[in-house]
Amino acid sequence: MGMTRPWHSRLSRRERQIMDILFRRGRAPASVVREELPGDPSSSTVRTQLRILEQKGHVRHDEVGLRYVYRPVTPRRTARRSALRHLVETFFDGSAEQAVAALLGGEAMRLTEPELDRIARIVSDAKAAQRGAGGSASASRGDRPDGNGARGEQEKR
Repeated sequence: MGMTRPWHSRLSRRERQIMDILFRRGRAPASVVREELPGDPSSSTVRTQLRILEQKGHVRHDEVGLRYVYRPVTPRRTARRSALRHLVETFFDGSAEQAVAALLGGEAMRLTEPELDRIARIVSDAKAAQRGAGGSASASRGDRPDGNGARGEQEKR
């Protein structure tokens, strides 16, 4: 990973919570963000934090009637990739294998047959991509959450 920290790690806890709401919803007015935030922040506090996030370049607003409706600037796929990379680096020593094992360890019994088939196809596609790339370092590490084959399946969810 490069010298710069991922964008989400440069945000305060409350800013990350706001961004989580906006990513989950796609877009929302301040009143909806306030309702979904933990604690009981005031309306003016939430509007101020949204304005700060806008100044930092993380959100934009559209005027809908008399309200501002906020949306993330960073595409959800980019944010997901960054957060996943950070999670794997932080908690699994950069090992995608350890992360997948942790995910499937307790959750494997809850997966449906079609979900397991899609996971198997993603692994198969990653192996084929690695062979096609001649076993390059990035392909052999297998830690690219947007690797060939995985992107289409992940975006369907």
